[in-house]
Amino acid sequence: MLRGVRWVVFDVGETLIDESRLWEAIAEQCGVSVATVCGVLGALIERGESHHRLWDVLGVERADPRFRIEHRDLYPDALACIGVARRLGIAVGIAGNQPAGLDDSLVAAGVSADFIGSSAGWGVRKPDPEFFTKIIDAAHAPAHTILYVGDRLDNDVLPAHRAGMKTAHIRRGPWGFLHAQDPEADSADVQIQSLHELAAILNDSL
Repeated sequence: MLRGVRWVVFDVGETLIDESRLWEAIAEQCGVSVATVCGVLGALIERGESHHRLWDVLGVERADPRFRIEHRDLYPDALACIGVARRLGIAVGIAGNQPAGLDDSLVAAGVSADFIGSSAGWGVRKPDPEFFTKIIDAAHAPAHTILYVGDRLDNDVLPAHRAGMKTAHIRRGPWGFLHAQDPEADSADVQIQSLHELAAILNDSL
C-alpha cells in the first residue's frame, strides 16, 4: 500500500513528540490544573474549533512557557521508526508547526533527519498549501513518493493528500484519537496506532 515511497516526513507534536510536558507547563503558567487545560482542549477539538481559543475560554493571556524539546519527550517508537526507514533506504524529513530552534532541539534530543522544517523557519503554517509545497521542495522529490505522517486530519492528512502525497494518520494525542472517529480518516493511505506499526508496513511494502 506504500509502494514507491522514497521519503517519510513526520509531523512533530504527538507524532514524534509526546506533548505532555508542554501542556503541563501551559497549565502552570495559566494557573489552572492540567485536567482543566486538557478538558477544554478536547472540547475545542471535538467542536472543530482552533485550540488557540484555549486562552479565551480560560480567560487568560496566551501562555508562552518557552518549552524546549528534550530526549525524554520523544515517543519510545520515534527513533526506532526513523532507524527502520533509513535502513530501508528511505529518506527522512521532519516538518511541523513549531517555533524557531526546532532543528537544534531535535538534533540535541538524538533525532537525525535529511531535513527539518518548521512554520517559524518557513514563514508559513499548516494547513496552508504552501507549507506542503515547502516539504516537496525540501525533499527534491515528486509528491507521490513522499509519505506524510501526522496525528491530525485538518493540519496533516487532508492537506498533504491534496498536495499529492501519501499519508499516514497516527491515533495518539488528543487530535489523533478524536480525528480517528471522523469518516475522513479513511482518506489516509494507512491508519496506525504507533510508529512501530508504520515501520512494519514500510518494511512489508519494499
